[in-house]
Amino acid sequence: MITLSRCRSALAAALALTATALLGLAPPVSAVPVPGADVGAEATAGTGDPVFPSLGTTDYDALAYDLALTYRADTRTVDGTTVLTARALTALRSLELDALGLTVHTVRVDGRPAEFRTHDEKLTVVPALPVRRGAALRVEVAYTADPRAALPHTGWVVTPDGFAVAGQPDGAHTVFPCNDRPGDKARFAIAVTAPDGLYGVANGLLAATEPNTDGTTTRRYRSREPMATELVQVSVGRYTVRESRGPGGLPLRDVVPTARAAALEPALALTPGQLAWAEAHLGRFPFETYGLMPADTDDPAAFDFTGLETQTLTLYKPNFLRQPEHLIGSHMVHELVHSWFGNSVSPGTWADLWLNEGHADLYGLMYRYERGWPDSSGYTTLADRMRSVYAKGDQWRHDSGPVAAPTAATLFDSQRYTGGALVLFALRERVGAEVFDRIERAFLQRHRNGSATTADFLRTADEVSGQQLSGFLTEWLYGEHTPPMPGHPDWTVDQVERAARRSAEAPRGSGTL
Repeated sequence: MITLSRCRSALAAALALTATALLGLAPPVSAVPVPGADVGAEATAGTGDPVFPSLGTTDYDALAYDLALTYRADTRTVDGTTVLTARALTALRSLELDALGLTVHTVRVDGRPAEFRTHDEKLTVVPALPVRRGAALRVEVAYTADPRAALPHTGWVVTPDGFAVAGQPDGAHTVFPCNDRPGDKARFAIAVTAPDGLYGVANGLLAATEPNTDGTTTRRYRSREPMATELVQVSVGRYTVRESRGPGGLPLRDVVPTARAAALEPALALTPGQLAWAEAHLGRFPFETYGLMPADTDDPAAFDFTGLETQTLTLYKPNFLRQPEHLIGSHMVHELVHSWFGNSVSPGTWADLWLNEGHADLYGLMYRYERGWPDSSGYTTLADRMRSVYAKGDQWRHDSGPVAAPTAATLFDSQRYTGGALVLFALRERVGAEVFDRIERAFLQRHRNGSATTADFLRTADEVSGQQLSGFLTEWLYGEHTPPMPGHPDWTVDQVERAARRSAEAPRGSGTL
């Protein structure tokens, strides 16, 4: 994502060594007491994520979500049903889902009515029978949401005739109750019901279209690969679906506001070439389809970013894509590269966001300068741009913390974007382009369809290069001062201005790299 900074209370940040659990679905096991077994733990609050410690839980693994969302055009509300299939990692008398701003009507666990209460940003569920450790459980929640509701933060994007979803980083649970942490990926099936004349869309491929007798149509979508909650996309609007083929016959699906379709066509036509370029660097595209979805709104307050990498269907501000290629191409590649870094391989915790954004920025910049497009500062080579970022290194560390140690308030600062790209550039200068490319592909292959931490990346770099790079990278990622740049002894770092200020060289909503 390229986004404006989101302000929250600062939280202490540290590297967390968590990893995703199994994605396979075990045979159902009833939630029944087991003689002699521990059936007693209460739900635990949060995961201790370095950035959002209260979000999510490690009491269970989410294996699959089955979402059904019905848009009520008369009230502009959404009736939802979420069915979560999970495996208990501990014996539970109660369990928690993340939920905010949802009016919950009923909850059932394994088909039985369950007690529940909402509090803070949680939905606490008390099953009729305790859940034993290792059991598979099925939690069904019926609720209503108002996308226009005033919330501390939200995953809803309100449009004149419907909505879209932008869950990153902590907004998915305002759309559906879930284990809202990036390390717990799951399979998704999504049904969207909308009045005839509007079109409901979601991640993945369309599996069925079902006209209803009440003047609505239900469209069902399935995602082939697992997905993090923050990457879910559901939208309703007056859309035209544009289908084509990309490299290797990859199905491309763009979902565009009908009234803007002609104006957006030049931007949509750029995707096949960008895909071919990205695949040449990163390997085969990891999903079953790709496309763009410009939201049908001109309201600058509707969302605070230019593009968001919701899986298989990137959300955009529509007017951004009406600009010439040299102004939008690098940004489009940035969002496309998230299909590999961020979507296929998701961050283990939010402290690992630099893995997403640093890689997306690096490849977006490479794409730009290979084409001779100057950036907004007039730089025409990657080395020149990195030198300018390097000079600001100590200032950014002072203002926004080290690259891999964000707080909630600094999560989307430039330090995670071009600061992360600078770390990768330093690694490339240290090991050479050929070894760097092998590290990249090995990391993507090892963690495909899962999540990975900064420690996983350091481990891969050591093993693939045959060198001890962890110390080198740790200094770049966590040090208070910017290390020397390999191969560039003449590069210098500017003196730090001690007055506190936020790192904002490239405003995240600008769409420029």
